[in-house]
Amino acid sequence: MRLSGKRVFVSAAGQGIGRASALACAAEGAEVVATDVNRDTLASLAGENPNITTVQLDVTDAAAVESFAASQVPFDGIFNCVGFVHNGTIRDVTDADWDFSFDLNVRSMFRVTKSLLPGLLERAEATGGASVVNMASMAGSIKGFPNRLLYGTTKAAVIGFTKAMAADFVKQGLRVNAVCPGTVDTPSLRGRIAASPDPVQAEKDFVARQPMGRLATVEDIAPMVVFLLSDESRFVSGQTMLVDGGVTI
Repeated sequence: MRLSGKRVFVSAAGQGIGRASALACAAEGAEVVATDVNRDTLASLAGENPNITTVQLDVTDAAAVESFAASQVPFDGIFNCVGFVHNGTIRDVTDADWDFSFDLNVRSMFRVTKSLLPGLLERAEATGGASVVNMASMAGSIKGFPNRLLYGTTKAAVIGFTKAMAADFVKQGLRVNAVCPGTVDTPSLRGRIAASPDPVQAEKDFVARQPMGRLATVEDIAPMVVFLLSDESRFVSGQTMLVDGGVTI
């Protein structure tokens, strides 16, 4: 029960890493508010654990985020998980692509964190600490990959956001860290594989870039999220925590 007594917010909780992290946090005793824009995928969490409350939320809607924040009591931790992977080089990126990816991958993180910040600082003062965990990636923020220009650029921005937030609030007990996964077997990845000209080869290529010889599972990533939200990481802030199967060795 490493998160007993803590309230945790999770975005993109309907599937993939967000869903696994919401379940992992609830299993460790946290009261989890799991959000997603997709009502159908979010419904899959209903009844999984009595510690989880689901709320449909579009984190790209500033008014909706503000309304949500106003309706909530303070959180001890938040996991900004939402994101989108754009495929292509700079030749393939349009202004609309750029705006969409930055709005979802970066600005939504800013919106959510800013809206929930007063409660986080309140809890940090009351309990000695609170935590923000941001979804980054090994791609762009740590290592360049082909056809990931826009995605990598947004994830580099997430690292900058994380470190700046950590520096601003370290003396107030708020820790801010980023998780940088390798290639994770999620519905998002499966969609990209299926959309490739040769799905069989695409999957082989994704697996081949992991020195450990396999894709990560969502259960490989969720424990890092739990660790960063728990008091076990009380002396960790401003860090990019790689969970990449050895890709960046």
